[in-house]
Amino acid sequence: MKVIILTGDEIRHQYFRKILTLHPEIKVLASYCEGTEKSLENITFQNQDSSELERQHVKARTQSENDFFSFANSFIEDTTEPVKIKKNDINNDKIVSEIESHNPDLLVCYGSSIIKSTLLTTYKDRFLNVHLGLSPYYRGSGTNVWPLINWEPYMVGATYMHIDAGIDTGEIIHQIRPDFFVGDNPHTIGNRLIKKMTDVYCEIICSFRNLTKETQPIADEGYFYLEKDFDTKACERLYDNFSKGMIEQYLTNTNEDSFPYIVTNKGLRQG
Repeated sequence: MKVIILTGDEIRHQYFRKILTLHPEIKVLASYCEGTEKSLENITFQNQDSSELERQHVKARTQSENDFFSFANSFIEDTTEPVKIKKNDINNDKIVSEIESHNPDLLVCYGSSIIKSTLLTTYKDRFLNVHLGLSPYYRGSGTNVWPLINWEPYMVGATYMHIDAGIDTGEIIHQIRPDFFVGDNPHTIGNRLIKKMTDVYCEIICSFRNLTKETQPIADEGYFYLEKDFDTKACERLYDNFSKGMIEQYLTNTNEDSFPYIVTNKGLRQG
């Protein structure tokens, strides 16, 4: 399967594109990698109103990404033909024309800006995206942090979808939840999920022609958060929940039958 990757250029994005190019059934023609100028770390440390707790939270996030991904990144050759571009330039007419000239089978998106170009129509039904969160239950920003703030660890996950012009509104292909362990923190949960997400994304790409249409989840009262909603109070609640044993309680009282519905695609080789 010939693909073009649209992504960012942080440590997790580098890992993502390098793992895809290792797969024997995936040929990465090019990867368009948007810059880190609007990363959470840059935004937090440039904001004079950020609290010390928020800064420590972001530092821990960056360190955890290094712990999970840097070793693999240092050994895996980047054969994805990366094209480094500025944030939001993925919608630039010149970039769009370049992408179309490659004539890929699929566009594969993870962590790029919102797509507003003709790519939406040119690659309709051949444009995949992953949203780190369980749509439509959690949408917008910080969608795997807010379930932990709201004491809903079972609502952390990843959603694979056909991309459209909305924000996390495309037809859902498949969804996954993370694996939790005693001693986890927000960052180990999130990065372990990213590794799992990457492996499953490869399976979705390779099984693309066999994917089935599935019943879509409905959330009458789903959450939508903005970046500004994550403030000091939210950060305090997050770590307070961990200190009160949220993960240990979840692990000892797990009843998956009571969880909200998520999509499982029957066309995947591994289910």
